[in-house]
Amino acid sequence: MRFDRRELAGAVADLGVFVPIAVALIVSNGLSPTAVLLPGALLYLANAAFYGLPLPAQPLKAFGAIAIAQGLGSDEIAAGALLLGALFLVAGRLGLVDRAARAFPRALVRGVQLTVGLLFLKIAWGLVSDPPSAFDGHALPPVWAIALAAAAAIVVVAFRASGASLVLVLGGAVVMLATAGGGLALGPSAITVPSLDGAVLLTAFTVLVVPQAPLSFANSCLATTDASRVYFGEERARRVRPGSLATTFGLANLFAGSISGMPVCHGAGGLTAHVSFGARTAAAPLVMGLSLLTLAVVAGSSLATLLVAFPLPILAALLAAAGVLHIGLLRDLRGAREWALALVVGAIGVRVDLALALVVGLALWWVPLAVGRLRLRPA
Repeated sequence: MRFDRRELAGAVADLGVFVPIAVALIVSNGLSPTAVLLPGALLYLANAAFYGLPLPAQPLKAFGAIAIAQGLGSDEIAAGALLLGALFLVAGRLGLVDRAARAFPRALVRGVQLTVGLLFLKIAWGLVSDPPSAFDGHALPPVWAIALAAAAAIVVVAFRASGASLVLVLGGAVVMLATAGGGLALGPSAITVPSLDGAVLLTAFTVLVVPQAPLSFANSCLATTDASRVYFGEERARRVRPGSLATTFGLANLFAGSISGMPVCHGAGGLTAHVSFGARTAAAPLVMGLSLLTLAVVAGSSLATLLVAFPLPILAALLAAAGVLHIGLLRDLRGAREWALALVVGAIGVRVDLALALVVGLALWWVPLAVGRLRLRPA
């Protein structure tokens, strides 16, 4: 492990995804702040211990967006985390995820990564053009927020080798503490065990798990495995396989569901954020895991007040920069067929639905191959 400015800058580079969803689940859905941070903290620590690479721990994006939009309570969110965790844990341990991954060509995985990069840019734009209601008391006028975010994103990308993301996050933390107000209390917030019944489980499965599962398979398992090999090579990333990622991701969500916390995942976009801004070793997830764990235990009771005061332009800048850099993974595509497939999957994934994009991508890749083989068979 390496503890220096670049590693620390890489460690904090994925906060643009983590903070807004965590704040919304705390403020809008009534989740315990301590329970929101603990699953991410433990998954980061597991990433450091098992994979030895700067793999991320992100909120489930589709899951979180639906839960926030529909105002679901902590019981439905916990049930969804438990069901999704059990599904991926079993599929990962039985080798089903690894077998399924063989059907997905590189161009299709690049299309998934394009989708994630574009979604990062879309979310970043939304943070400053139409701020989440939880941040209303601290949001800047959109024109100023957009200008600051754009300038910060350019600085972050241009000076990422110098630890610009760390400087921005530290500056944001200073602003957060200065504007959050007094009377902040120490200690964790209360953690509750979910109350589950058939109706809660059915709602969680149909509303949360079904939309999230394809995204988790494609991004958390397939795209993260591929990106880890691009960044670190086969030897260093040998433990990062779709099945192993499904297993750690599944265990993390079983824990999240058991304490009514925030569901979390791995993610290729988060990996790009960590790596692009300097993270290269297990030190980055170790630092993030310990930081989140400390916040959950020491300041959990005040997190709802603190996190909404973090400057949105900084979060948007980190997210936009990560999105642009993540799209850069497409540079190794070869030939018109691979580019066409990746662009089609990316367009459908960001405009319609990633599950549909995967179905269309598989059909576009394998059906012509199957037809060609049939034509070559002797009569």
